[in-house]
Amino acid sequence: MGTTGSGPAVRRGRAAVRAAALALGLGLLAGCAGPAGPDRAGAAGDGTLVFATGRQPDCLDPQVSPTDIAAVIDRNIFDSLVRMAPDGSFRPWLARTWTVSPDGRTYTFRLRPGVTFHDGTRLDATAVKATLDHAVAPTTKSQYAAGLVSAYQRAEVPDPLTVRVHLKARNTPFLQALSTAYLGIQSPASMSANAGGLCGHPVGSGPFRFVNWTKNSGVGLIRNDAYRWPAEGTAAHGAGRRPRALEIRFITEEASRFGALTSGQADVIDDVPPAQVKNLRSYPGLHSLSAAAPGAVYALLLNSRSGPLADERVRRALLACVDLDRLVKAVEFGQFPRAWSPIGPTTPGYDRSVVGTWRYDPAAAARLLDQAGWTGRDAEGYRTKDGTRLRLRWPYAAQYQTAANTLAQGIQAEAKKAGIDIAYVGEDTGTFGDTLARRTLDMYGTSFVRAEPDILRFFYASDQTHDRGGGNIFGVSDPELDRALHTAAHEAVPARRDREYATAQQLLLRKALVMPVYVPMKLVGAADRVRGLSFDPAGFPLLSDVRFQETSR
Repeated sequence: MGTTGSGPAVRRGRAAVRAAALALGLGLLAGCAGPAGPDRAGAAGDGTLVFATGRQPDCLDPQVSPTDIAAVIDRNIFDSLVRMAPDGSFRPWLARTWTVSPDGRTYTFRLRPGVTFHDGTRLDATAVKATLDHAVAPTTKSQYAAGLVSAYQRAEVPDPLTVRVHLKARNTPFLQALSTAYLGIQSPASMSANAGGLCGHPVGSGPFRFVNWTKNSGVGLIRNDAYRWPAEGTAAHGAGRRPRALEIRFITEEASRFGALTSGQADVIDDVPPAQVKNLRSYPGLHSLSAAAPGAVYALLLNSRSGPLADERVRRALLACVDLDRLVKAVEFGQFPRAWSPIGPTTPGYDRSVVGTWRYDPAAAARLLDQAGWTGRDAEGYRTKDGTRLRLRWPYAAQYQTAANTLAQGIQAEAKKAGIDIAYVGEDTGTFGDTLARRTLDMYGTSFVRAEPDILRFFYASDQTHDRGGGNIFGVSDPELDRALHTAAHEAVPARRDREYATAQQLLLRKALVMPVYVPMKLVGAADRVRGLSFDPAGFPLLSDVRFQETSR
């Protein structure tokens, strides 16, 4: 999901770290735990896999929440129609086969028989239709899934194992959308029984079923022993014992989360602080894993409609005055690559030709600002025009602080050398929402995970503005860019799609509508006894196929 800047975590002593980890581990799944025994595995001591994360979901209805952590949790609860393989192809899952009409507007899925939801009801074509209808229904207030399937028109059910989906127009990213956890198939019986309250009552058909959710503490899941329908090519293999339960603990402070792993209170943690990756490897019995997140990199979206950045020369000067190579390496301890494109290099359609096309050049930045009329200087050395300081407003939602604060301060310092005053200010959630709605800002920091270049359309197409549920915060409206993005979304030939997406990336950089900063990395730490941990195509850790294999610590 989108992210905003924040400050570094407060470091605490090991005793405090252990105490915090122990306090957070007081038995989310105590009611499910089995008897004690010498063969128990896992940090919880009863065959439970404990996963600690620094984020909390806002909702566990996959069609509502846009958050990464909701997708990580929901992937264990919900199955999808298809699976996206690492090579970008699509494999059977709940759908055994599918066909696409010549005009690309009708998809016919033939479902696997014998699949049941956790509530005992049958997963059939009616459930698929109900899920898609739920995603696009205005009452659902979907924050992401509805956009993924914005081309969806209707579905029909010729028989219990066949669903025919009709789209408004050809939409090549449709299968990728269906492969995500955000379009996981829900139980219609549960949706009906819990109408208006689905956020805390997720019922799917996945390898684990929901048990409980304690706000600010964690989520408990227990293994679905009836599970017999994993996606093609994903059945777990290898020696070891399957976890009997998953316990997702919310430990927001980085030091406490890292301490939970090193003290044995957690089996797996996400968002390992970049500064701790090398340190982690020095601990016996622990290892780290990483994956580059596909989709929109962490970038600064720039207001090209109003304010100083409406002048392309000022936008280009901003890109030229920040030494991102040095800054990103220093702040992220070499763990996050500097970004060159609005999308990351593991995203299909990434245009490698943009690498190196815009570089740190303070002299060029000075010339551009002079040309734009910002030739004066005030007492603090900032540039002025007609007595007005060159000031850019960069607000962020203070409650979602991350280590990006340090990076933002570095960008501030670099811009100051060029005479640009960047006001990086925290706001409460309500105020920040109003700021976005009214576009009373000049810069907006965000990233978004999706293994599909159509994420560019979400952020920059003129019909994807914030008021329509899109990510086009500043209302970018560029006919040339729109043509490339919409042509790509409708194009069936991969090489042609790639050319259109390359054009879009080049346009965004040439017109300086965005400043790509770094490629987000998924940094995960795990105990050596946890085997089979991997990442899905979005870079999210996959917990459902792991095995416990005891090792000495």
